[in-house]
Amino acid sequence: MERLDKFLSDAGVASRRELKALLKTGVVQVNGRPMIDGAVKLDPAHDTVLLRGEPVEAPRRVVLLLHKPAGFVTSTDDPRDRTVMELIPPRYLRQGVVPVGRLDKETEGLLLLTNDGELAHRLISPRHGVEKRYYARHAGTAGEEDVAAFAAGLTLRDGTLCRPALLRPLGPGESEITVTEGKYHQVRRMMASRSMTVTYLRREQEGTLSLDGLPCGETRELSEAEIALLVREKANSSAPAPQGEG
Repeated sequence: MERLDKFLSDAGVASRRELKALLKTGVVQVNGRPMIDGAVKLDPAHDTVLLRGEPVEAPRRVVLLLHKPAGFVTSTDDPRDRTVMELIPPRYLRQGVVPVGRLDKETEGLLLLTNDGELAHRLISPRHGVEKRYYARHAGTAGEEDVAAFAAGLTLRDGTLCRPALLRPLGPGESEITVTEGKYHQVRRMMASRSMTVTYLRREQEGTLSLDGLPCGETRELSEAEIALLVREKANSSAPAPQGEG
C-alpha cells in the first residue's frame, strides 16, 4: 500500500506540492470515486487511478513503436516545429518516454521511444547496429551500377564514408534501401550521390521490428519479448551504427 500523492508523484503527474492543488480540483479518481486527499492509501496492483479520465500507471519500463508522420521533428521540445511527443498518448508521456535516435522532419516511419535510459543507450550505441530498411521515392531509376556502388560502400560528396548497403530497385523512381548505420540524412545523401534525389522516405523496419500495418501517427507498446529480442540483436550485431536517421 502507498499514499495516493506518492503514487501520482512517482508516475510523473506532478510534484508533491503541485499535487495538493491538483487533487482539490477533483480530477483524480480512485476506483471511480473522486479523491481529494493525497494521504489516502491505495494498492497500485489492484486499484484503478484516473486523471481526467485517463489511467495513471505505476512507473515501469516502456518501449513504444511510433509510425512517425512527415512534418514532425524528433525532439522532446522545439520552439518552431511540432514534435513527435504530440503524437504520444498522455499515459505514456506521464511515464517519461523520449525518442531513441531520430528521423528527420520529412521522413516517415518506424521510431522507437522509451523511458529506460540504459536501454536507450544500448539501442543507439555506436558500437553496434542492426539493419534498417527504408522505402524511397526518388528522381530517376536505380540501375545495376547504383546497386554495385551501394554494395561497395559509397563516399559522399563531402567525403563521408558509408558502409556497404543494399539498394533494391522496385521500379521507375522507387527503391528499397537497407543500411546498418545512421549518419546524418544518410539515405537521402547516398541516393543524391547517385543523382537520385529522394522525394519521399519511410523507415519500414529496424531489425525484427516493422511497422506491420500500424497506421501513420499511431503507436503501439512493445512486449518484453520484443524488447529482449531487440537488445539481443544490438548485442550480436558487429556493424557500427548510430544515432542518426535516413
